[in-house]
Order: sequence, then structure tokens, then C-alpha cells
Amino acid sequence: MNRLDGKVAFLSGAARGIGGATAKLMASVGAKVAIGDVLDERGRQTAREIEAAGGQALYVSLDVTREASWTAALDATVKRFGKLDVLVNNAGIFNGKGVEEATLDEWDRLVAVNLTGVVLGTRAALPHLKASGAASEHGAAIVNLASVAGLVGSQLDPLYSLTKGGVTLFTKSTALEFGRKGYKIRVNSIHPGVIDTDMGQQTFVMRARAQGTNDTEGTRAVSVRMHPIGRLGLADDIAKGIVFLASDDAGFMTGSGLVVDGGYTAQ
Repeated sequence: MNRLDGKVAFLSGAARGIGGATAKLMASVGAKVAIGDVLDERGRQTAREIEAAGGQALYVSLDVTREASWTAALDATVKRFGKLDVLVNNAGIFNGKGVEEATLDEWDRLVAVNLTGVVLGTRAALPHLKASGAASEHGAAIVNLASVAGLVGSQLDPLYSLTKGGVTLFTKSTALEFGRKGYKIRVNSIHPGVIDTDMGQQTFVMRARAQGTNDTEGTRAVSVRMHPIGRLGLADDIAKGIVFLASDDAGFMTGSGLVVDGGYTAQ
């Protein structure tokens, strides 16, 4: 179940965190993986760890806000592995600022990474995914990293929520567009709760700062209480969901959102 034997996957922002965990899990269940990121040394280290465990991996430098960078990264992937079956639009940033606090430059950066990066990645991968999808029973797959903040309102992070809401509807819309055009490309999103990663820690720091304290443990405790399951998520919790959506086990899913949030949005 949830095997990726023979598939080639490209993951943006996969040097660490959810992306890194997903790249490792994908490799362990049979995929050849390409990791794109701006954190070059960390990305190379993740690729080395995958290869040391017996997998096949490639690291390529990627700025998701630049079209030429996407083209070069995917060309390198196809040159190395021969095709592309799966795109994971994972790269994203969080700034934790409200409508009044964020500068226009900060907003532009949030949009560039969280929205434009997803559009550019999808556009650049499309020719490769169309080719591999046509030759596959269940087609190729795109998995977009959204968030619970893309499903329900956020009183603390309205701008971040806006970008992730955009990813949510872009997922549904591209699933419909590709279906209408006859492309065998499934497009789904995944919606994590608060995950215990570097970005999660950044969230706690920003929450504390907004309250005028340095009590990151206090803000962390508040986040834990918001998840009825009683803990924060781990990168592997989300990686397992991404692998499922990328696999043929999700062959009848497109335009869907998989919520992996410890009960956060059930309240």
C-alpha cells in the first residue's frame, strides 16, 4: 500500500521539515526524489542521507519565485531520472503578521513564495506530468501544501491564511481544468495543523513577540491545547498523507483536500 515504485517525484522546499521528511519517506517506498530548495547545504545533506539509506536522490538549487529557476530544476530532474510523475509544491513561508502590521514588502514576499511559487511550479512541471500521466493507469499527481489556515479563518494570521486559501482553491480549479482538458494529472492538497518543525517553532516565537513576551513555551502550550488529539503534529504525520496522495492508492482522488490536523478544524 502507498508504494511509489518506479515513480519520480520533485519536492520544493524539501531540504528540511515536512518536505525533507516527505522526500525521505518517498524514497523509502520506492520513488526517486529530487529536492529543490534555497538551503543548499541542508538540501545536499538530505539527499546524501537518502542515498546512504539506499534511495536515489538529487538536490537542485531552487528559488520558487523565479520561473527560470523552476525550469532549470525540473530539466535537471528529468535529465537525471528520465521523467517526472509527482510534483509536491511544499515550499512556503510564514510571517505571523496582521493586516495592519505587515509591510507591503512582507506581503509581496508572502505572495511570491506561497502563491506565485505554486503557480510557477505547476506550470513548469505540466509538460512532464502530462507525458508521464498519459502512460500511467492512474495518471501523474500534484500535491499542494495548504494549511488549516486555508480552510478556516485565522484571527492572528489573516495574510498567511489568504495565501493558503488561494492554494486550496487553486488545487480544486486546476484539478477541474486538467480534467476538462483530458490531462491524466490528479491535483490534491494537504492541510496540516501546527507541526513541530522549524516553521512551527518560528510560529511560537512570533506569537510570543506579538504578546510582548519571550515565553515561547507558553505559546507552544496554547497551540497544543488547540489540537484535540493532545499534541502537535510531526513532519512524518504529514509526509504519510502526502505519500498517500501521490500514490496510486489515491487514484480516484482529485480536487480534494486531505486534512491532517489533530482535530483542529473539527471544533
